[in-house]
Amino acid sequence: MALIEVKNLSKIYRDNDIETIGLDNINLKIDKGEFVAITGPSGSGKSTLLQVLGCLDRPTSGSYLINGKNLEKFSDNELAHIRNNIMGFVFQAFNLLPRLSVLDNVKLPLIYSGIKEPKRTEVAQKMIDLVELNHRTDYLTSRLSGGQKQRVAIARALVNNPKIIFADEPTGNLDSKSGEIVLDFFQKLNKWGHTIVIVTHETYIAQSAKRIIQINDGKISSDKIVQDRKIAGKGDLIK
Repeated sequence: MALIEVKNLSKIYRDNDIETIGLDNINLKIDKGEFVAITGPSGSGKSTLLQVLGCLDRPTSGSYLINGKNLEKFSDNELAHIRNNIMGFVFQAFNLLPRLSVLDNVKLPLIYSGIKEPKRTEVAQKMIDLVELNHRTDYLTSRLSGGQKQRVAIARALVNNPKIIFADEPTGNLDSKSGEIVLDFFQKLNKWGHTIVIVTHETYIAQSAKRIIQINDGKISSDKIVQDRKIAGKGDLIK
């Protein structure tokens, strides 16, 4: 059984009498443990697909199944529960709270999950150690570099031990060296069993994945296994 499966999935945006097609009859399966890159030009629908897969938006038509469960009739609260317990998210803009410390930012999903202290701090600190930022635990995130902020975002995405991690242009605001460090973490997480779905318009970033799905005009135009995979940490990804 696929971890993720979408069937005949479409997303249409309506503004008065004007319709804009975001996704057009998408059929897709992603198995547990895959590392998938979704690529395409600006406006192709790749971020829209990620938003639907991440339960941040609902499709106009079609079905979306996670572990065989159809999410079509799930309430907003039920979808929020899935997001917080099954999924982790990393965004280009980091989406950190600048007036909170690294530790407090990473603890946020645990608060929403009802995890009490001292367990909350213990788990968050383990994730901070994992991304090698234990020396910045008490720093405000506003004092961090872009690469460090993204590593905090990765730690936050991991605290609830999600089955799948969605990343939307996670290296878009980073220099090439910092981007390679971040991608190295994604490859390690995948090696440890996490399913990774990353959206990017950069070919060299997509080559770090095991599978590349190309989106054009809201449709899947190609879906292929990466034959010459780039390994972060070996200098392959630095442009």
